[in-house]
Amino acid sequence: MKPLAALSGRRARLRWLHQIIGGALLMPYFLVGTVLVGMTGGGEALFSSVPAQFAAFAIALPIAAATGVFPLVRPLSVAAVRALCGVPPALLADGPARTRQARVRAAGWYTLHLALGGIVSGASLALPPFAVAVAALPFSAPLRSTWLLDGPEVLREPWALALAPFAGLAMLLALALVAAATGELLARRAPVLLGPTPEDRLAAAERRAADLAVRNRLARELHDSVGHALSAVTLQAGAARRVLDRDPEFVREALTAIEETTRRTVGELDSVLGLLRQDGEPDDEGTVHGPGLDALDGLLAHCGVRVAYERRGDPDGLDPVVSREAYRIVQEGLSNASRHGGGASPVRLLIAVRERELEIVMENPLGERPAVVRPGGGRGLRGIAERAVLLGGRTEAGADDGVWRLTALLPLPGRAGRKEGRR
Repeated sequence: MKPLAALSGRRARLRWLHQIIGGALLMPYFLVGTVLVGMTGGGEALFSSVPAQFAAFAIALPIAAATGVFPLVRPLSVAAVRALCGVPPALLADGPARTRQARVRAAGWYTLHLALGGIVSGASLALPPFAVAVAALPFSAPLRSTWLLDGPEVLREPWALALAPFAGLAMLLALALVAAATGELLARRAPVLLGPTPEDRLAAAERRAADLAVRNRLARELHDSVGHALSAVTLQAGAARRVLDRDPEFVREALTAIEETTRRTVGELDSVLGLLRQDGEPDDEGTVHGPGLDALDGLLAHCGVRVAYERRGDPDGLDPVVSREAYRIVQEGLSNASRHGGGASPVRLLIAVRERELEIVMENPLGERPAVVRPGGGRGLRGIAERAVLLGGRTEAGADDGVWRLTALLPLPGRAGRKEGRR
């Protein structure tokens, strides 16, 4: 059954169709070759002359190779190979051929496909009717009187006519064998000629890295904005529940804080979703999505912990990207303080705008008991470090004499140059 499937199975039929498509693509080039051969004096005998047909075929292939260097030839060829030749998609390149090496390979494949496809499709059109006629010779007197037997006398012998059906079947089998062999050859050469070049692999790696960076950034934004809000709301709701019967005023303040936190988080969530729509870059008006240090007062007022805020220098006028990332770092630091801090003393927050860098220092007392480790947690500090590194800065975090200290240093681009310009 396997040999039969190799000749007539679904894959064999699709590869045969792929070669017939190659023959169809060859026809315009072949017609041009036919015209050129006719101009050399072939005349009316052109279509009945086998040498003239081979000459037109030989002229057509270089013309096809010349058009195969166009960048869009490769994606069209790759699509046909994926659909019809059974080649794994991972072995084939994506996108137009941009480099010289990729174009030469694509042109080589295009020429090979059209050459083999022209031969197989021509044989597929001419050989089956002839093979059927030969197989029917013993059963049809009109066929025996045609040109089919205008050859040596031996062809008219009874034993030759008896073998004619087997000869017709052998012709059809030979055609199937040739089509299967050329289809296998094309399938084996496709990864070599249509596979990714080193430049394609590098471009694919860069695309994957860019996609991963976008995903990581979106994860950081969701973790810091939504995660902080949920932590603050949980803290406020738990405190309100514990004093619900004896301190209604505190419950009212806690509910107000929950309302303000959720309202602010809805706006921040819209900003985070803007990363999906605009890749997080400044829009046409130069606006960077997400809150900055100018929104810090609202964050500190409803974060669920007491904060002793000290500011040195003027954070207004900072680069929008630095301001946004600084806001997220403070936000995540407050979330950590609410989850892991003792709660008895306020969190100390220092934001210092220096000549060339922005310094953020957060300190909170460690709790008497270790915080409960959440499944999937522990990404906050890593996200803070990633934000700082992407800006060219650095962070440090750790316990020191009963206090948890988080320090972030973010460079301020162009700030020194603006200061020198004012002198």
